[in-house]
Amino acid sequence: MSFLDLFDSGFKQRNADHFAAIVRVAMDDGIITDDEKAFLDRLARNLDISEDEYKTILKDYQSHPINPPTSYERRLERLYDLARMVYVDHIKGDSEEIVLKKIAVGLGFSPDNVKYVVDKALTLVSNGVDLDTFSEEIRNMNR
Repeated sequence: MSFLDLFDSGFKQRNADHFAAIVRVAMDDGIITDDEKAFLDRLARNLDISEDEYKTILKDYQSHPINPPTSYERRLERLYDLARMVYVDHIKGDSEEIVLKKIAVGLGFSPDNVKYVVDKALTLVSNGVDLDTFSEEIRNMNR
């Protein structure tokens, strides 16, 4: 096995674990709505989750470890990536924002201000900002 194979498998495993954590957040009320399912379908494609992995994760999402970001910077990076996925896929409407808010709470953002963080994140991404600008703007919100 080459070094590249090790990197690829580790990267794919992190994506699978990240996806499983998002499924766990979506399942917090015991069901996955049609809107949540559509979001998960798009997310699985973006994270390069195979159909077999997708089915396995949905069936047994609790067997995957939750690896929440340990630093605020990593939380911002994940929020940025998710907000970009929502924007690039032209996802609109309250249901997608609700899912993104759930995920943001799962990433470690405070439930008290998650609405403002998600609204700001979506606005920043729609304005085409880069990760550094995004991170700085979100950090400034919380001061």
